[in-house]
Amino acid sequence: MLSFDTLDHARLREFLQHRIRDGVLLRLIGKWLNAGVMEDGSVSYPEAGSPQGGVISPLLANIYLHYVLDSWFEQEVKPCLKGRAFLIRYADDFVIGFVRQDDARRVFEVLPKRFGKYGLTIHPDKTRLISFQQPAERRVAMGGESVGPGTFDLLGFTHYWGRSRTGRWVVKRKTAKSRLSRAVRSIAEWCRFHRHLWVKHQHRTLCQKLRGHYAYYGITGNSSALSAFRTAVVRTWWKWLNCRNRERTMTWTVFGRLLANYPLAPVRTVHSVYRHEANP
Repeated sequence: MLSFDTLDHARLREFLQHRIRDGVLLRLIGKWLNAGVMEDGSVSYPEAGSPQGGVISPLLANIYLHYVLDSWFEQEVKPCLKGRAFLIRYADDFVIGFVRQDDARRVFEVLPKRFGKYGLTIHPDKTRLISFQQPAERRVAMGGESVGPGTFDLLGFTHYWGRSRTGRWVVKRKTAKSRLSRAVRSIAEWCRFHRHLWVKHQHRTLCQKLRGHYAYYGITGNSSALSAFRTAVVRTWWKWLNCRNRERTMTWTVFGRLLANYPLAPVRTVHSVYRHEANP
């Protein structure tokens, strides 16, 4: 995870000129970079960083990081490594995998220097080295010691080793705890401020939120986290419906009858590996 608050405008213009020859477009991008930022009624004009909230900011940051990280890793880093390596990046979130531990340590040490050269900083709490070998191989490599497999978070999912249906070791994904907690808090906040609405209106919106959650996190192997989220939504809805009057008449039995008339969207695996294999 990176911070783009100190993105170098001169470097960015240099990168853009590699692909863009239209001076009008370059001047337009320059105006976006020089646009002021209003905070608490006052306008400031930062000389570095991408405009927060600007529609073009994600694109500019992605172009900047392409040259700072992607091209550098492919053209300069990989030829110097002793083993195989790969880079997976989405926006400012990335994971680098290595076959050899010494290669990983060398690159880990040089990464802050590389980003610092271009005015970027790496998030200290989210950047770390982990051993992500298959559990059986890890026990052999560590002399038979009982050590749990490593895990890492990427794009809202925790990646970990687990057993497949056939008993083989495979990489699985589940909703990251921080994302699950954030989603539950968001539902609780919505239920709190909209508990005065008609039940059918609340039901419609909550179902939309659940289906939206399933659309992203509904992957093969993540049904437990999806069920936990739906259970949290049910309990949160009951809690705030029960707070609509002082008598607290919405008992769990009464709420059960309400759910029978207004059932929430059931858990659904939207992105199924098995469905894809059956229909390639």
